[in-house]
Amino acid sequence: MTRANIIGATMIAIVLALLMPTVALAQVQNRTFKDANVREVGRSVTDARGSTTFYDAMGRNTGRSVTNGSTTTTYDNMGRQTGTIRGSK
Repeated sequence: MTRANIIGATMIAIVLALLMPTVALAQVQNRTFKDANVREVGRSVTDARGSTTFYDAMGRNTGRSVTNGSTTTTYDNMGRQTGTIRGSK
């Protein structure tokens, strides 16, 4: 898997995670992401506080998102902020 594919899969995973309903408090959630050929391209783990960590198919951390109120902030695998999404609640 090339770096471009990993980045693409990570961005898709982040968008999908942000479009899904808010996770209930104290509920840990795991998701697996697959491509059109049903190959695993990544996964995400949402902790009890609602922070989601994303991993590629090899299990490497590719980023995370943290939601505080109606604002979700995304970070890359080095912890650098890559985006902010604000919405109404």
